[in-house]
Amino acid sequence: MADPKHPRHYDEAFKRQIVQLYENGKPAREIKDEYDVSHSTLHRWVQGIRNSGSTKAADNRTPEQNELIELRKRNRQLEMEVDVSEQAAPVFARK
Repeated sequence: MADPKHPRHYDEAFKRQIVQLYENGKPAREIKDEYDVSHSTLHRWVQGIRNSGSTKAADNRTPEQNELIELRKRNRQLEMEVDVSEQAAPVFARK
């Protein structure tokens, strides 16, 4: 199995090939054993291709999920700006 700290990355062609095997009737267990791809990974690829034609996570998110990601990113940015301002305040107060 892959190390969680160093996940494996598969190219798009490989993912499509694996999904094609599954769609053509090859059992998930055989695919898992033969290609060392976890059941959850295979399921995610199959669902992605069925839903949007892509295995990329960004292509398979709902608008709400995309909005949440953007809001979290914006929140982190604002928190960093506040932190920098708080650290800079004493420097400007001395002048």
